[in-house]
Amino acid sequence: MPIKILLVDDHTLFRSGIRLLLQRNPEFEIVGEASDGLEGVKRAKQLRPDVVLMDLNMAGLSGLEAMQLIVEDLPDTAVLMLTVSEEAEDLSTALKNGARGYLLKNIEAEYLTQAIKRAAAGEPVIAESMTAKLVMQFRAGQNQAAAPEREKLTPRERETMICLARGESNKEIARNLDVAESTVKIHVQNILKKLNLTSRVQIAVYAVEHGLDK
Repeated sequence: MPIKILLVDDHTLFRSGIRLLLQRNPEFEIVGEASDGLEGVKRAKQLRPDVVLMDLNMAGLSGLEAMQLIVEDLPDTAVLMLTVSEEAEDLSTALKNGARGYLLKNIEAEYLTQAIKRAAAGEPVIAESMTAKLVMQFRAGQNQAAAPEREKLTPRERETMICLARGESNKEIARNLDVAESTVKIHVQNILKKLNLTSRVQIAVYAVEHGLDK
């Protein structure tokens, strides 16, 4: 089955270009488009896409607000922010509020297609140029009360969290820790439950923010 994609962007030409690019790939199906956040939310609920490519700054309902509404109602839908903003604050806010990833509009075509596939598979994706900014921002305001949080996790769960903070897939984590992928999935679910988080992206952000990424 192809990955169903919804495009949400207020620039018609940009949407057209992305649509033409992705339609060349038989692994993707563009199921709809929207020109603003409110329309994007409505279309997402109607179409239930696997992935939403969402602009950040739009008139009316912003991409961030639209993303939050979509992930609340459609937790299985991955929302990727696709924006020109290179502000670390926009990045961290989007990830904390449920975005599966954060990409810049100057992205290479091949990287975009791989990012969509990874997001559809449940993996977080962040533009390489933004990763350092994310880490620097969280380290600057790092919560030093990390020890109690660390004690909630087993040693294996802590190792899994470190791998997630590096952006590793379940397969990579399984190989690095010499365990089965099914075991990694169990560790991830335990981390989510113990720390009251909802996604792998939030685990990675949480790990860096609380100094649990090493």
